[in-house]
Amino acid sequence: MSRIINVAAAQLGPIERSHSRCEVVERLLAHLREAHAMGCQLVVFPELALTTFFPRWYAEDIAEMDAFYERQMPGPETQILFDTAKKLGIGFYLGYAELAHEAGRVHRYNTAILVGQNGEIVGKYRKVHLPGHAAHEPWRAFQHLEKYYFEPGERFDVWRAFGGVLGMALCNDRRWPETYRVMGLQGAEMILLGYNTPVHNPPAPEHDDLSMFHNHLVMQAGAYQNGTWVVGVAKAGNEAGCEMIGGTCIIAPSGEIVAACSTKGDELAIARCDLSLCDSYKNTTFNFERHRRPEAYGLITERRGAVLPAPLAA
Repeated sequence: MSRIINVAAAQLGPIERSHSRCEVVERLLAHLREAHAMGCQLVVFPELALTTFFPRWYAEDIAEMDAFYERQMPGPETQILFDTAKKLGIGFYLGYAELAHEAGRVHRYNTAILVGQNGEIVGKYRKVHLPGHAAHEPWRAFQHLEKYYFEPGERFDVWRAFGGVLGMALCNDRRWPETYRVMGLQGAEMILLGYNTPVHNPPAPEHDDLSMFHNHLVMQAGAYQNGTWVVGVAKAGNEAGCEMIGGTCIIAPSGEIVAACSTKGDELAIARCDLSLCDSYKNTTFNFERHRRPEAYGLITERRGAVLPAPLAA
């Protein structure tokens, strides 16, 4: 039996440092309304969708950047997103910077939430694989200070929503097969994934020409190897002098791209996603219960970095 979700991958063009939260939210609302008019039940926004990608700048006092974080969700500027979603009967995934007070301390996370068609938060995810660097590196044309501005999350969960089992990830998470497999082992049928990815990689410029290939490669592999839909959504274009890739796409459990954006601006890619298409992959080639051999995979959790074998004796 078919289980259909009409999904809109809501790509955003650049958000400049001077843009207010209210200006950005108006762009998100335009996406919500357009997606609703086209019969969608779920809209997926990018990572850090409410602000410019502020980790490209260094501030000696992290608190100087607190204006880029959300202290509550919904908050004064974002409440209208939830109200509009409830009115339209449409859900959304939203990435943002979170400032949380927990256990008597201030914590900063790169966060995403899933909101149901009733305007209520279904689940929250905090980014596990933080890329970039923690130290000030002024030699770079732009910095990537996620390890400085955020703490890593600790887990990949899934939630029952929209008639299926949905998971969330963010940006660099997509490059790591463990991201998809941990959610695949929980029966994920759709993984929502926003990103902000620069074209240029300062420590490895030889990768620049392959940035879009790698972007799609990892998401398509993750979809196929876990029998799940993947919705990858970019913030794209030239933002504050940094060129970011687009490549927003919706990927079927077969690993095939079934919808994609063609620009680097605000754009929707829409697909009719049948969650039942996951079944043939989960029950045959990637039937985990039948074919996996976890006793052979111990190094994945026992070891963090690569350790070379001992050299052969002379």
